[in-house]
Amino acid sequence: MGFTINSSEKDGISLVHVEGEIDMFTSPSLRDTLLPFFKKKVRGIIVDLSLVSFMDSSGIATLVEGWQWSKKENRQFILTGLGKTVFNALSLTKLDDVFTIKDDVQVALDWIGKDSD
Repeated sequence: MGFTINSSEKDGISLVHVEGEIDMFTSPSLRDTLLPFFKKKVRGIIVDLSLVSFMDSSGIATLVEGWQWSKKENRQFILTGLGKTVFNALSLTKLDDVFTIKDDVQVALDWIGKDSD
């Protein structure tokens, strides 16, 4: 299975769709995709993981970096579409209680919209 990342920005919210396995080989690409959004001061970043089949500790570390950015800049960093494998990886590290996790991108967009009212 290949690894792809697509990103876009709408109304100050960045959407990052990831497909494939996030591991030590692919997590740098995810970080490189997220980094410009951290510097742009967007309202929030939504990372859609619904097509991610596996994530190791380097992928988790990349997501933690996003979470740290969001706390420092008072922005939203939301994970969506977590499959069982990815959720279990976050749960084992007790990070499922740290991250903001929503069912899907639309729920996350609605949640950010309410937050900015």
